[in-house]
Amino acid sequence: MSRFRLYPTPEQQTALLEQCRHARHMWNLALEQWSMWSRDKGPTPGYIEQARQLTEARAAFAWLRAGSQTVQQQALRDFDHAVTSFYAGTRRRPTWRKADRHEGFRIVGGQATRIVHLSRKWARVNIPKVGWVRFRLSRAVPDAKSYRVTRDRAGRWHLAFAAVPPPIPAPGTGEVVGVDRGVAVSAALSTGELLSCPRPPKTEEARLRYLQRRLARCCRGSNRWQRVKAAIAKLRARARDRRKDWVEKTSTDLASRFDVIRVENLRIAQMTRRPRPKPDPERPGQFLPNRRRAKAGLNRSILASAWGSLMRRLEDKAAGRLEKVNPAHTSQTCSVCGHCAPESRESQAVFWCVACGHQAHADVNAAINIAAGRAVSARQETPGRVSPKREPQLATSA
Repeated sequence: MSRFRLYPTPEQQTALLEQCRHARHMWNLALEQWSMWSRDKGPTPGYIEQARQLTEARAAFAWLRAGSQTVQQQALRDFDHAVTSFYAGTRRRPTWRKADRHEGFRIVGGQATRIVHLSRKWARVNIPKVGWVRFRLSRAVPDAKSYRVTRDRAGRWHLAFAAVPPPIPAPGTGEVVGVDRGVAVSAALSTGELLSCPRPPKTEEARLRYLQRRLARCCRGSNRWQRVKAAIAKLRARARDRRKDWVEKTSTDLASRFDVIRVENLRIAQMTRRPRPKPDPERPGQFLPNRRRAKAGLNRSILASAWGSLMRRLEDKAAGRLEKVNPAHTSQTCSVCGHCAPESRESQAVFWCVACGHQAHADVNAAINIAAGRAVSARQETPGRVSPKREPQLATSA
């Protein structure tokens, strides 16, 4: 997607929100029809039948006829695509769309090409039932057949064109880099570089905690509740923009410098899962401490490091040049002699091999192992135990 910042007037914002309500209404109606399926009934209506029903509904209801038919039809088509992807196993089950959370609609066809350049930094787009809306030219406008208008929780409007940019070409130097992802250091490279995803300053964290406590004391749905909720959304959007900017710059730099990028294949969803409760065998119905608060803090740190976003953008920009390596024992294996021992990892940042005495940064040592593709078990890296009944054997020279 090529996304641009949209700057509508207050009157245009009201019209855009009305279009979002129509698209959300069509999606929820289609989801309701699809959810009513049972074995004793016939198949639920598809997109063709729903489009015919939409034509009849527009003739019967003036509020629906006042909206754009393109927006309403594309909401039904998007739902049909979501159901097809769900049955194919590539997407999750479609869910209900809620106000202030799912605000957006799609425009296709000839209406998507009504764009006029005003200056070097500004242009405007003609949105049906809304009019000409200005947007910022942060890059060249791609040649796309559709675009999507969205509104985030911070109240910002965006215009995204459905055009996939080409991947970054390889430099052709033959260099291979390994990327070790961590919490203290977001990404450690085998070249020795330590990259950290920017975190919110302490002042913003303190203000976020203050606003969250204030939100808990507000009456749900009141004007004060909406103002505090908007302030929290702005703080979180600012932190999200910092992470996204870091991910984009880091992925572009890695894709343009190295021919092959090797990263550890981490299962982030399983790593950030909440711990299971521990039943107390002596007291039925009671539970033992499972350190869920500490695990919640670790989960927040993992998600704030943008592991998944960095992986996805590397897959997009370095298509065919990204290799996933099994992370087993990469942080406990010496990058010089190959000896694997948990005792070599003294702390989070210090690696001291107990066999050869090699010292290095722990994350950099793991990144070197990832770059070498050392995805083997500890038995293959460390000589196995020898039976005491076996006669000693002479060491063979290399």
